[in-house]
Amino acid sequence: MATILSMHSFRGGTGKSNTTANVAAILVESGKRVGVIDADIQSPGIHVLFGLAGEEIGRSLNDYLWDGVPIEDTALDVTHRLGTNGIGKLYLIPSSVRPGAITRVLRDGYDAERLTVGLRRLVDELELDVLVIDTHPGLNEETLLSLVISNVLIVILRPDQQDYEGTGITVKIAQGLQVPRMMLVVNKAPTDIDPDAIRQKVESAYGCDVAAVIPHSDEMMGLASGGIFVTKFPNHSLTSSYHAIASRVLQD
Repeated sequence: MATILSMHSFRGGTGKSNTTANVAAILVESGKRVGVIDADIQSPGIHVLFGLAGEEIGRSLNDYLWDGVPIEDTALDVTHRLGTNGIGKLYLIPSSVRPGAITRVLRDGYDAERLTVGLRRLVDELELDVLVIDTHPGLNEETLLSLVISNVLIVILRPDQQDYEGTGITVKIAQGLQVPRMMLVVNKAPTDIDPDAIRQKVESAYGCDVAAVIPHSDEMMGLASGGIFVTKFPNHSLTSSYHAIASRVLQD
């Protein structure tokens, strides 16, 4: 049975897409067939991490949602772009970066239930072990439906008061929706604060496990979305953190 994983944050700028891409790469390296869907249709961008320019995107999630294109036909095999020796597969379902397509989303929205149907179809048609949903920040109908069908939810936050408050709202809603497994990832933590202290504070505040506390990294900032961190810095402490998250995703 496939694992459906939602990567979510209440606010933008938490490093959600970077976490999504790096965890997906580790899962592929371990031999899993992985799909990554850019459900942040209003502000897509995860394709950049896999070395794709916007003009290289042909069919996209938008074509499935509005034009009836089978969702599996929008999937791009980007395994070779990882530069790893993994035996798995990685499929990316991008969202369109065309201004007209984004404007249409903002103006008209889309059928969120159609998206959830498409997610299940992707799992079957691509024979996925894991489907990772890179959600739109905040809470809306599309996000809630993604959470409902997820086996695992990872909420990413920074050690910031606004993130703390928003994460509390997200956790309560996810608990109400009875998401089977939920964990938190604290990202961009100051390097002069003990990560164990951060972990204890967050776990105590939300009653939810923290899968990793990821410190701020100059190397990550320098990479500037120019690739997958774990493949370029395999021995870095951040890479160890991403491995810890991937391991937790695969736990029963």
